[in-house]
Amino acid sequence: MNRRHGDNRGVALILVILMISVLVAVTIELNRSTRSDIHEAANLSDNIKLLYIAKSGFDAGAALLLSDQREYDALTADWGNVRLIEEKSKLIFPDGYFTVPIEDEAGKININRLADGNAYNPDVRDLLIRLLGLPEFNLDSGKIGEIVDAIKDWIDPDEDVTGAGAESSHYRALGRPYAAKNGPLDCIEELLMIKGMTDRLFYGTKDAPGLQHLLTVHGDGKININTAPKPVLRSLSPDMTAELADRMDEYRKNREQDLSSAAWYQKLPEMANVSIASRLVTTRSSYFRIVSTGVMNGMTRTVSGVIRRGPDRTNYRLLSWKAD
Repeated sequence: MNRRHGDNRGVALILVILMISVLVAVTIELNRSTRSDIHEAANLSDNIKLLYIAKSGFDAGAALLLSDQREYDALTADWGNVRLIEEKSKLIFPDGYFTVPIEDEAGKININRLADGNAYNPDVRDLLIRLLGLPEFNLDSGKIGEIVDAIKDWIDPDEDVTGAGAESSHYRALGRPYAAKNGPLDCIEELLMIKGMTDRLFYGTKDAPGLQHLLTVHGDGKININTAPKPVLRSLSPDMTAELADRMDEYRKNREQDLSSAAWYQKLPEMANVSIASRLVTTRSSYFRIVSTGVMNGMTRTVSGVIRRGPDRTNYRLLSWKAD
């Protein structure tokens, strides 16, 4: 009898130990889970804050574009001063800030203008060939021709292959088949679907700019000489050199200069032998890409979009939007 009672006490002790073990395990798991939930909640809160900081930066960029009432658009405007915008944002947010680089889409080559019906637009073709022929891209004439022909084929309405280009028959033979657009690009990222285009060319490297910053799908095709990146300046004339583009860039960044006329470059003695066709350039812009990054506690979040500013500069229309 006593033995049985002792056995029962042993079983009871084992059960107690097991229960304690389970309780300890549950407690540890609950503690870990609670800490994880708190951490995730804090991260979620920071993510939301970052998103709103980034959105605030986007709105600030758009407001600066609307407030610019000059008769021309140039990088000397407040919207072109990225550092100033960043410093001002630090006065608004106690534990964060935003950076808002703004790209003038009119400072880029509009590739949707490359095709005129089923034919080439010779002006845009020449611009694109000169751009891709810059030393930093390291492309031979055959590769340049392939890319330019393929972009034209992607845009033009027919299925006839231009030179080294490609139509639907090429794309349908790929591992993941699709058809040629046979129409204008809706976004610049469509370039990555076109024969000959590579990530290196599109996104750029430490030695070469990405075409995503030099080409656009927006606007009337005229290039704003006041805001065009230097590689685009170099594509405006076969007589342009890197040194001349540097000199033009230096001149247009001087706030004292009058940039209202697209012929201002003719004031530079170094440009005496350079001719830029007036039909190619302008000093006015309507389309802008705003990229706003919220920064807080070592974390970042970015929103971006393209806007079309109204002609009276009192409103804008959002054409595209992306949040990471």
